[in-house]
Order: sequence, then C-alpha cells, then structure tokens
Amino acid sequence: MGVWRWYKGLAPKTRMFMGVGIMAYAGFGLLISDELEHRFGMTPTEQDFEEVRKLVPKISVVEKGQR
Repeated sequence: MGVWRWYKGLAPKTRMFMGVGIMAYAGFGLLISDELEHRFGMTPTEQDFEEVRKLVPKISVVEKGQR
C-alpha cells in the first residue's frame, strides 16, 4: 500500500495533472502506433489475420432438451 498512500498524500491538483499526463501519454501512443507499425514494416498481412481467425474459439448454441 506504499504507492497508494504516496499517491493519496499528493495534492489533488498534482494527482489531477498526473492522471491527465498518463492519459495524454496513452492517447499519444494509440495515435502514433499505427504510423510506427507501418514505418517499421510490421503491418499484419492477410495470412496473419487468417492465423488469428483460426485461433479464435468458435461459439455454438446447444438447445436445451424438453423437460
């Protein structure tokens, strides 16, 4: 609980700035990640998408019997 107490001990304005800063950093990462992926040649191919589709579990509905 040391980090939580340290965080709660900060002034509310400081906590607000830290929260906004973390959200801005995360938002910037989301915006720039596609560009960096393209620039470094790490864009997924159709073959990659097919491999992922094979790994996704299928959901099938089973009807309940009459009682």
